[in-house]
Amino acid sequence: MTMDLVEKKNLLDGVDARTRLAGSNKMEILLFSLGTRETFGINVFKVREVGRTPHITRTPNMPRGVEGLVSLRGNVIPVLSLISFLEHQDESIERGKTMMVAEYSKRTLGFLVHEVDRIIRVDWEKVRAPESILSSNQGLITAITELENGTLVSLLDVEQILANAFGEAIIIDIPPAQVSEDIGVFFVDDSVVARKKITEVLDKLGVKHKHATNGVEAWGRLQGLAAHAQQTGASLRDDVRLILVDAEMPEMDGYVLTKNIKGDSRFDGIPVVMHSSLSSEANRAMGQAVGVDAYVAKFDAEVLADTLRPVLER
Repeated sequence: MTMDLVEKKNLLDGVDARTRLAGSNKMEILLFSLGTRETFGINVFKVREVGRTPHITRTPNMPRGVEGLVSLRGNVIPVLSLISFLEHQDESIERGKTMMVAEYSKRTLGFLVHEVDRIIRVDWEKVRAPESILSSNQGLITAITELENGTLVSLLDVEQILANAFGEAIIIDIPPAQVSEDIGVFFVDDSVVARKKITEVLDKLGVKHKHATNGVEAWGRLQGLAAHAQQTGASLRDDVRLILVDAEMPEMDGYVLTKNIKGDSRFDGIPVVMHSSLSSEANRAMGQAVGVDAYVAKFDAEVLADTLRPVLER
């Protein structure tokens, strides 16, 4: 059953209550369809509002998938048709009747969808990376979960969609960190695009780095590094000076990973920086609730570098 507009608005209210999910390894996703048989989802924290598609002003030379621009409360925002990014889409499918207004990495965007369904709460433990799932759209899907009735829900990789539409951010001039020793950063992110850009920033800062692709993998590797340091009598800080975590990740999110790190005395003195596309103040509050030392919205290479540099130079 499809929600009407009043229900949609009510379901997107109550953000303060949802901040209590921090550290519970749960999230809430808004289910929607694109006119195909598939069910898709997006983190509720990315969605500001949902409504009927307004008049879209078509402009020349728009990238593929960008339908045009709309004026929304005094701001002009681009509107993307999500179905345009899927492989082998049926050209006869009607373009989105509904627009989700999303706040993503300090940007406001309109996403056209066929219709929205409802909000569900899921355990990150039941969210899996798509590599093991046969899907023609794996490049645009960051994770997959399953409803109680067996329906698969694909969580779209918005970072990859934006990179496909507008191109990847170009990192030009980042001065190296002034460090006198060979120090390292451990980072974790489930997005291929994000990992590539983080690697570029760390390379320009001139620091070593190791990475993982989800929270469970990261926690396992970090525990291994801590155990090795204990066995050899070395300082873990000699190998890991800073840990950079994403918020949304399959199996274990960044909030639980941060709680694990902060609750293990072996990691005392190693700061945790959360780097997330969830750029609202509510998400910053969620990060603070689990003890992150800094919160950076994706993806501004200079801001990320400026946040990491003073920590690395201490």
